[in-house]
Amino acid sequence: MRCALLLLMAIMIFLGGCSRASADESGLPKTNSSVVVISSTQMASSTAVPSAIPTVATLAPTFTFTPTQTPTPTLPAMSIQAMRARTYPGSAIVIENELDPGANYHRYYVSYLSDGLKIYALLTVPNGEMPAGGWPGIVFNHGYIPPDQYRTTERYIAYVDRLARAGYIVFRIDYRGNDRSEGVATGAYGDPGYTDDVLNAVSSLQRFPQANPQKIGMWGHSMGGFLTLRAMVISNAIKAGVIWSGVVGSYSDLLYNWHHAGPTPTPPPEARGWRGGWIEQYGTPQQNPGFWNSISANSYLADLSGPLQLHHGTADTEVPLAFSQKLAADIQATGGNVDLYTYSGNDHNLSQSFDLAMSRTIKFFDHYLK
Repeated sequence: MRCALLLLMAIMIFLGGCSRASADESGLPKTNSSVVVISSTQMASSTAVPSAIPTVATLAPTFTFTPTQTPTPTLPAMSIQAMRARTYPGSAIVIENELDPGANYHRYYVSYLSDGLKIYALLTVPNGEMPAGGWPGIVFNHGYIPPDQYRTTERYIAYVDRLARAGYIVFRIDYRGNDRSEGVATGAYGDPGYTDDVLNAVSSLQRFPQANPQKIGMWGHSMGGFLTLRAMVISNAIKAGVIWSGVVGSYSDLLYNWHHAGPTPTPPPEARGWRGGWIEQYGTPQQNPGFWNSISANSYLADLSGPLQLHHGTADTEVPLAFSQKLAADIQATGGNVDLYTYSGNDHNLSQSFDLAMSRTIKFFDHYLK
């Protein structure tokens, strides 16, 4: 009997050793539960939810494990994701002076706040009976003009007049450091400040009592086109956009396929260093495509807030027609809504076809904002 008891105890010890050997190296027993893997496309969409999530067994921990905290990487200030994470509250629009009226609209010299800076602008408000909900509005982004030469009441007069006559509130903003606006004019391509001014202008116009906050569009020329495209992948408040002769290439295109060493004409010294500085810090687009894609609106075209209309002259010597052509093709590839009009023999300002281009612009805004 004693021998049999000893033999039974030996068998139990042996089986217990086999059971412990079946655990994996983590010290936890293996399970047959499946794991759900969400694709990057699903993660990018706020509506992508797995239809069924398998139940994973809850295991009783045998010890307390404190994971090592991995610091959240700091996103470059110009990256689209970093700019989306910020808020752009704008402010009440303050009327500084009333100017001579237009044919069927009032004109005002006004100001608003962007990042605590006082930014000046030209504001037009239609005459007549206001529609239910308020007038549709257009944030107007002008092209590059040397900031010390730019004057609020002297530039883009014909452009603003045509939009204002068509029954729109037009909010043509002066970027920081331009004319009397506070701050430093660091340019659009290497610093987020101008984009901040544009997005705060959208919020400020939405606050304006006579504007319909649900019917805000955006117009941009040249550098203003760059800002319009960026704004429309950062904010969903812009319902339709029009870009004339826009600097709308990817950052790789701005580096290698644009003959200017900087915005045209020669930018201020503060704006000239982004190319060399970023290449030194992050590498070239070939060496570090992740960085350059992260700061380029062209990487986020599926997120455009509304339809886009593009205009470009075939004789534009300032910004390549290919920028607009490629942007249109890329938006179409995402299933987006885009129209591209080219104007044979026209220059950077579409001077020879101004009336036609403006008529198309107004018809487009009428369709989406009225």
